[in-house]
Amino acid sequence: MSVISALPFLKPIHLQPLRSSPGRQRRHTLPASEFRCLSPEDAISVFEIEREAFISVSGDCPLHMDEIRHFLNLCPELSLGWFEEGRLVAFIIGSLWDQEKLSQDALTLHKPGGTTVHIHALAVHRTFRQQGKGSILMWRYLQYLRCLPYVRRAVLMCEDFLIPFYEKCGFRVLGPCQVTVGSLAFIEMQYPVRGHAFMRRNSGC
Repeated sequence: MSVISALPFLKPIHLQPLRSSPGRQRRHTLPASEFRCLSPEDAISVFEIEREAFISVSGDCPLHMDEIRHFLNLCPELSLGWFEEGRLVAFIIGSLWDQEKLSQDALTLHKPGGTTVHIHALAVHRTFRQQGKGSILMWRYLQYLRCLPYVRRAVLMCEDFLIPFYEKCGFRVLGPCQVTVGSLAFIEMQYPVRGHAFMRRNSGC
């Protein structure tokens, strides 16, 4: 059973349409809104959203198609997708890391013994931006991480202009990141994942 399905606050949200009259057939068969871990079958949808979101701003994607499939095969439980009527509209992909600071290896490796979740990418489909979906998805993801007993913190690297967004999500700046991609430099940020015992007692983890 998926870890998410066991958590009351992370169970898929099914927003059903209003009931129609008995003489009408239901027009919608898919839940209006759903959160779940991603699978390798979602890789193409993930890459399409990521490519459009990042290439126009940074000129490259945090994850290429083979890397997306790589992480969704190795650690799908560290991903989260937001679906509207079956269509992926936003996602987060993470993996485990086992060192204090991110390095170039962190871009492609998953360290099963690690206690740090490296968030590789957060992206929202262009038609669903400016609606707060990125912040909502990140909040749900961080709450989910609280129920994974081996996770102690989450880290990410971002460009300067994204620092205010992640600070509002609860991250704090650690300093310049050792990782570079081409001419791009990044800031490393951290979110301490606390409250494991409390969350397990009160949410069925």
